[in-house]
Amino acid sequence: MLRSMNDLKDYAIRATDGDIGKIKDFYFDDQAWVIRYLIVDTGTWLSSREVLISPISIDHPNWADKILLVAITKEQVQNSPNIDTDKPVSRQHEMEYLGYYGYPYYWGGAGLWAEGVYPTMMMPEAYAGSVKTSNTGQSDAAQSAAEKAHAQAEAARHHQHDDPHLRSCQAVIGYHIQATDGEIGQVKDMLVDDETWAVRYMLVNTSNWWLGHRVLVAPQWIRDVIWHDAKVTVSMTRQAIKDAPPYDSSAKLDRDQEMGVYKHYGHPGYWANEAKYKPSISAKIE
Repeated sequence: MLRSMNDLKDYAIRATDGDIGKIKDFYFDDQAWVIRYLIVDTGTWLSSREVLISPISIDHPNWADKILLVAITKEQVQNSPNIDTDKPVSRQHEMEYLGYYGYPYYWGGAGLWAEGVYPTMMMPEAYAGSVKTSNTGQSDAAQSAAEKAHAQAEAARHHQHDDPHLRSCQAVIGYHIQATDGEIGQVKDMLVDDETWAVRYMLVNTSNWWLGHRVLVAPQWIRDVIWHDAKVTVSMTRQAIKDAPPYDSSAKLDRDQEMGVYKHYGHPGYWANEAKYKPSISAKIE
């Protein structure tokens, strides 16, 4: 299901042994357009220290009560690497953070999260199943763990100085949207997939040109983002955006409506491209 980023703000984050704090912002990957971290204000518990929570941690969301349950303890959060969220997060900081929690690196694969589409499928227990023994006497699970450890070491060696391309979602709100023939509006919100944590759409308010008209623009249609100018250029005309199906934030956006938006712009849906990266049913956590 797609959820408003603005609505997700102030959701409570609850550890296995108590509340951690509330969501203040998100870091998204400006290449894959996926939320990599939730920025959580811990309030009085840790003197308003801001901590990062990876979607990998999220266990069973309670959407009705606006609570995200995470499979970590308060002590783990308290002792987690201290990261200044007012400064860019380096790849080395990420590696320290992910290593602390024992999470695999999300980069380097063909999917949104390594080789998959779901962050929770990156955890070792997600691959637990029937254990078979190979000709070498090792179980498939042991071989897989060894291969993953080797891959992690290689990723650390090759990517420790990479630019992680992390951006604040809140900072993008208000960015100007530039069509091929002129400006058409501003970013007012983002719609996030609550399973993959991919940013599926930017909600664009075009009311300065067409009263009350709000439309959806997918990251795949972005031609360029000029970060220092707070401007997003898209590969479509103003007329095409004006004629796009309007977005009603009070109604649930279903797949038929999404298909209508993609059909209008003449682009294939993201769901077709991601289907090949989804794990088999037997691989999912029950």
